[in-house]
Amino acid sequence: MQYVEMGQIKLSRIVQGFWRLSGPWPGSWNIPDENLTTKLGQCLERGVTTFDTADIYGGTECETQLGRALKAFRREEYQVVTKGGICRDVATNFGYYNTTYDYLVTACRKSLERLQLDYIDLYLIHREDPMLNPYEAGRALEDLKKEGLIREAGVSNFDPNKMDALNTAMGGTLRTNQIELHPCCFEHFNSGMTDYLMAKRIHPMIWSPLAGGRLFTSDAPEYAKVRAVLESLAQKYNVLPSTIAYAWLLNHPMGAIPIVGSGRIERLDEAIAALDVQLEHPDWYRIYAASGQQTIR
Repeated sequence: MQYVEMGQIKLSRIVQGFWRLSGPWPGSWNIPDENLTTKLGQCLERGVTTFDTADIYGGTECETQLGRALKAFRREEYQVVTKGGICRDVATNFGYYNTTYDYLVTACRKSLERLQLDYIDLYLIHREDPMLNPYEAGRALEDLKKEGLIREAGVSNFDPNKMDALNTAMGGTLRTNQIELHPCCFEHFNSGMTDYLMAKRIHPMIWSPLAGGRLFTSDAPEYAKVRAVLESLAQKYNVLPSTIAYAWLLNHPMGAIPIVGSGRIERLDEAIAALDVQLEHPDWYRIYAASGQQTIR
């Protein structure tokens, strides 16, 4: 396993995500605590020491269940990434954002209670907020660090301007932007986000690296085109097509940290295998252009 240093912390290059750990939607794991404990042990055996969640996942239940399972392991064995800032009015099911000082500090404390931890390794603002005051939000994150409740801070789903505003307010100490990126999603390539991250030497965490499985299940033309290229290259490199998709991310110089969202351990192994795949330069571009969304001039 490879590891990435981010200030005071070190994350495994492959992260296990827990968005689907609990919930009513299709694909949710909804497994008993003992199965989750087994799953965490399998991750650690493979060197995957970083676990990603959020307070909104499963309506806080994902943090709660993860906290119960983590009690089986020594705190120094793993790192926890969680997020705050997305709110939902229970009565009306209306969603909105809140990145004010009081809200972020309170949300982080509640996450700590659910996770049964003394500190969170990496705390992220979950979504870019149209009402973001970078100095107020930055002060909240800095105070959480001073109090020892979080070790490092970052953001998720931010555009370059909002990330730069918050990063400037915090003296350049943001450690990541967790973004969606896969061979059919180029938002952050085209916005300049990936260039900003590389300029600041910030490693992005990547959610939905397989497009939620659509790279291999969707009949939409863009996915079908990418799938054909991944399958062809899988034969060339003698690995599975999913491993090629992860390798495409890992081979980019931004130093991406993909998050595996599946509960199946073999899916985690497919991502880990990508650490040993060095794509030939033209093959990276074959995947980049496969969906037809990007033009190589």
